[in-house]
Amino acid sequence: MEAFIRGLPKAELHLHLEGTLEPELAVRLASKHGVALPYGTVEELRRSYQFTDLQSFLDVYLAGANVLRDEDDFYALTAAYLRKSHEQGVVHVEVFFDPQTHTERGVAFVTVLNGIHRALMEAEQNYGITHRLIMCFLRHLSADAAMQTLTEALPHKALIAGIGLDSTETGHPPAKYAAVFERARREGFLAVAHAGEEGPASNVRDALDILKVQRIDHGVRSDEDAALLDRLARERIPLTMCPLSNVKLKVFQSVGDHNIRRLLQRGLCVTINSDDPAYFGGYLNENYLAVHRELGMSAQELAQLARNSFEASFLAPTHKQHWFTAIDEYLRRAPLN
Repeated sequence: MEAFIRGLPKAELHLHLEGTLEPELAVRLASKHGVALPYGTVEELRRSYQFTDLQSFLDVYLAGANVLRDEDDFYALTAAYLRKSHEQGVVHVEVFFDPQTHTERGVAFVTVLNGIHRALMEAEQNYGITHRLIMCFLRHLSADAAMQTLTEALPHKALIAGIGLDSTETGHPPAKYAAVFERARREGFLAVAHAGEEGPASNVRDALDILKVQRIDHGVRSDEDAALLDRLARERIPLTMCPLSNVKLKVFQSVGDHNIRRLLQRGLCVTINSDDPAYFGGYLNENYLAVHRELGMSAQELAQLARNSFEASFLAPTHKQHWFTAIDEYLRRAPLN
């Protein structure tokens, strides 16, 4: 099954670049910039990745991001993730970055963007991995701060495909960012948003109706609302789910408790993603393997999740069809049936 998953063409749609900061790179960059980390060794830092909820993770995540200072740092971070993705058979990525995490501590917006973009273009040339870059707003900050970040991004629209909304969901409903998303849509950005992870199913509905997003990141609590589930299935609104992340942050006690298979069988366009893999113990293939082992998902179901990843992507229809055909061909000659 590991070989089957590795060879299966896949897209990843829910990945925070800052969340791919492996301890080895964090320690190296801390030494480069003279930044003190709370843990002295790679092993101590890795052992510290134990979380009780989303906020406890964000505290560690934001502290780790402090080692990212110059363009080469953001290039190295992104390039390392893309090398790993290539090894895992990922052919298209739609990745998040959080400019406010860096501009709030004095790193220029263009420094972040240029480093990430350089790595994305290099990976497309070397590996054939296509991409879309999505700029997320930190929802624990003000809507005015988000609007300022959007304004700063406007000269770079050619490099940024869409906007998103992440960070602490509790206490920060989608409506807080209505004006920001409205302006972003007028400027031609695509829109996604985290909703229904730690927040209620109503946040999913509001993200669709108020922010008018094209897909929902996480959305695991959508099954609290039967009418919402009917709508998600009927309209094929994608949910970018992250099983290992949900377990690490105690949204579910185990992958075996996760609702992804049940929602897939109900006809929803659910996808598998790795979220913040350096912190949550697995990249994309580890998430696929986990739902196979703990939920009993078959090769055909995993292939459907891969098909959903391209259906839910922002690729052009002809490119989506190319990968649908590639998956069908892979299943005909795959090591598992």
